[in-house]
Amino acid sequence: MFIDKAKIFITAGRGGDGCISFRREKYVPFGGPDGGNGGKGGDVFIETDNKKITLLDLSYKPKFHAEDGAKGETINKYGRYGKDLIIKVPLGTVIYKNNELFADLKEIGQRVLVAKGGRGGRGNSSFKTQTNTVPRIAEKGEP
Repeated sequence: MFIDKAKIFITAGRGGDGCISFRREKYVPFGGPDGGNGGKGGDVFIETDNKKITLLDLSYKPKFHAEDGAKGETINKYGRYGKDLIIKVPLGTVIYKNNELFADLKEIGQRVLVAKGGRGGRGNSSFKTQTNTVPRIAEKGEP
């Protein structure tokens, strides 16, 4: 079966949330904040592949979602970045976004960024200042 037109729905990964954590050890009386930042969400790319000849795969599975970033952790550990999603399409594919021409893929291996992943939120160790030594806030990750 040959399909030359497909409508797909793409969602980039969401950024991970920042962590609120405080260092607690027996011989460290004022440990301070140690919450890590969240990881960046995954991007979505569309790439041409010379082995593909039709958009049949995209018509059966029209929804794509890149991986979300992980939350920040204690001891100033950053969250893991979300994996990028690469959608393979045949050579000569024309991409429309909101009924406007977005890209025309004419070369083998050509890659276009379709959706950018969200930024990860900052943990409470990022908000530490001289006047605010014990911040109890952290940012959420961006969509």
